Amino acid sequence: MKVLVIGGGGREHALCWAIAKSPRCAKLFCAPGNPGIGKLAECVEIATEDLDGLVAFARERAIDFVVVGPEAPLVAGLADRLTDAGIAVFGPSGAAAAIEGSKTLMKDLCAKYGVPTAEYARFDEPDAAKEYIRARGAPIVVKADGLAAGKGVTVCQNVNEAYAAIDHVMTEQAFGASGDEVVIEQYLEGEEVSFFALVDGTRAIPFGACQDHKARDDGDKGPNTGGMGAYSPTPLITPALEREIMARCILPMAKGLVAEGKPFRGVLFAGLMMTADGPKVLEYNARFGDPECQVLMPRLQSDALEVLHACATGRLERVAVAWRPETALAVVMAAKGYPGAYEKGTEIHGLDEAEEIEGVHVFHAGTSRANGRLLAVGGRVLAVTALGATVADAQRNAYRAVDRIRWPGGFCRRDIGWRAIRLAG
Repeated sequence: MKVLVIGGGGREHALCWAIAKSPRCAKLFCAPGNPGIGKLAECVEIATEDLDGLVAFARERAIDFVVVGPEAPLVAGLADRLTDAGIAVFGPSGAAAAIEGSKTLMKDLCAKYGVPTAEYARFDEPDAAKEYIRARGAPIVVKADGLAAGKGVTVCQNVNEAYAAIDHVMTEQAFGASGDEVVIEQYLEGEEVSFFALVDGTRAIPFGACQDHKARDDGDKGPNTGGMGAYSPTPLITPALEREIMARCILPMAKGLVAEGKPFRGVLFAGLMMTADGPKVLEYNARFGDPECQVLMPRLQSDALEVLHACATGRLERVAVAWRPETALAVVMAAKGYPGAYEKGTEIHGLDEAEEIEGVHVFHAGTSRANGRLLAVGGRVLAVTALGATVADAQRNAYRAVDRIRWPGGFCRRDIGWRAIRLAG
């Protein structure tokens, strides 16, 4: 098959890395790609939001299969456009992807189809939202309704923080139109888990679980980010819990979307809080997580292209998903200042040395190459992923690799995986 991957971040690098290993992959393209992806695929200068350009390219090159990485083109209807052009695509329709594009829609569907989630209320006016917060008290969670690149959620420990979050989202419009409405949720106690399932419209199978670290600083302190690291599998998800999550959180939503006339095809990513009352859904995403994808793909033993294509074409029953026994752990290296203002154009060295360590892969996110120099041009720039027999082993290997990378303009957390290591004793 000729395959096109859409996106240019660490998630798409991991997808390209896995797909390129498939004997079924005759030619791999990526739009727009990045310098790391460029070693695996032919990168094409088409932006992810240029739906016309992407569809035209897929037609011109007779692409057999498209894998869409980011959420924005899915919500904008790229999968619909490709399907109309007769091209198989991994990723849900725009109507189904709205489960990520609108948190109010997602919460309403959870209520309708009996999916366990936090109590919530929705508002399109800041004063009413603040009155609700005053009545409910804190801690409480404020979420921008639309897409916000993983930064639209604020866990507020007191009422004043919650008021400030409302002002930030609705009055200052920090996320543009995505903050025209907000969802205010009950605060849930527990540990967060990222759970993935492949859904082909009518069937769903589990596809791994991870834990990621959203806070910028060690000890899960500091501002929220798009993710500073992840590991998979997580010791929190036992086989019994996996069955419970599928039965209570995945299958009811998949069936509900069919009933709504918008069947889901692709990866359904449930952000879960593991509470004393069982798993509860914090959010659904319509794509692989980032950096979660960077730990799922190195663990995947099955042919990634075969599995994703079977899901996209309604043939999930024909594939079995097998995983390597090791743990994978990814450490994100970000530009100093992230998630606030950060310097662009700082030079990075040492990636080849890092990848000399067995089981280590360095996935590029915010990089570019100029005059032979590898430069940091984004906030989250690299995901250094390592395998190990245990979380502690994977962590040790990942930080050995990080320490070989010479990048004075970057930083990382030094404790990715600490919860699982503490749990293991």
